[in-house]
Amino acid sequence: MHRTADFWIQHLQLQQHIEGGWYSEVYRSALLLDKEKLPSAFSSERNVCTHIYFLLKKNGFSAFHRIKSDELWHFYAGDPLIIYEIMENGELKEHFLSNDAEKGHSLFCVIKAGNWFGSRVADGGEYGLAGCTVAPGFDFDDFELADRNELIGKYPHHSELIKQMTY
Repeated sequence: MHRTADFWIQHLQLQQHIEGGWYSEVYRSALLLDKEKLPSAFSSERNVCTHIYFLLKKNGFSAFHRIKSDELWHFYAGDPLIIYEIMENGELKEHFLSNDAEKGHSLFCVIKAGNWFGSRVADGGEYGLAGCTVAPGFDFDDFELADRNELIGKYPHHSELIKQMTY
């Protein structure tokens, strides 16, 4: 049976995300890490781990943003997603997330803490459904949405991509 983006949005009770796309938190560990056990960038205690469902539709995108934790992406359904990761040194890495191993795609990838990243459905696709696991767990205090001009100023060689994937 062919599922649509709207099927998953309804079935998983997804809501719109501030960065773009649709999401629903499905796990937040009860175990907490004390602030003293975390790097100084964290302002307070964090759950050990969190997990969301995340869906992007064609022509939409997840705007460049960064968080203070590693984010692990897992492919679930639909069409390939491209996750663009800009390293601190300016190198751009493209992660192709899907179940199409013949094309060199992966079911899983890791975005390192502090790196800027954004995502969209690969050309020709309708939607992509993934899961995102964050450890230490996600908190909106750790979330930074990119400012287009500042990001272009830091990484001018990626200006076209940054213009396409920022608000």
